[in-house]
Amino acid sequence: MKEIALTGNSGKSRIILGVSLNDLSDLCSVGKVIIITDSNVYRLYGKMFSQYRTVVIEAGEQYKTLYTVHNIYKTLLELEFDRSSYIVGIGGGVVCDIAGFAASTYLRGLPFAFAPTTLLAQVDASVGGKNGVNFQGYKNLIGTINQPEFVMYDFETLKTLPEAELKNGFAEAPPLS
Repeated sequence: MKEIALTGNSGKSRIILGVSLNDLSDLCSVGKVIIITDSNVYRLYGKMFSQYRTVVIEAGEQYKTLYTVHNIYKTLLELEFDRSSYIVGIGGGVVCDIAGFAASTYLRGLPFAFAPTTLLAQVDASVGGKNGVNFQGYKNLIGTINQPEFVMYDFETLKTLPEAELKNGFAEAPPLS
């Protein structure tokens, strides 16, 4: 395991490399925690975070909408989430964007974290504080800039990706110096 401190204009993040999704409970010590994930990730890894309440969204860019966020808000309200509650997005870029946006806007901001499960999400969507949803055909038209408290990288999740998904991630990764 390696940890890196990242400081951006919108706050600080801990980048934790080489941990398992099973280690999530060691990182989330607050009371109410909810996981936001998609149907693919839940099918593959849901048992690793089954002790948490979970919102499962449909997989795919077409679901990165205010309607999806609306349903997350309804769940948070039903569960009486407050400012001491915590949101963790486990999945690819769509999940990270939606979870970060929902956390940043519910009650004017809840603490949140990511466990990106695709290479593209690991090199792009989970770092930098960019959180958003698509609107009327425009990608990421509505969003926030807010850093996750931590990003945990379980590299074992990359083993389940098709080659095309890995190539997408490599295309976005910065060159090695």
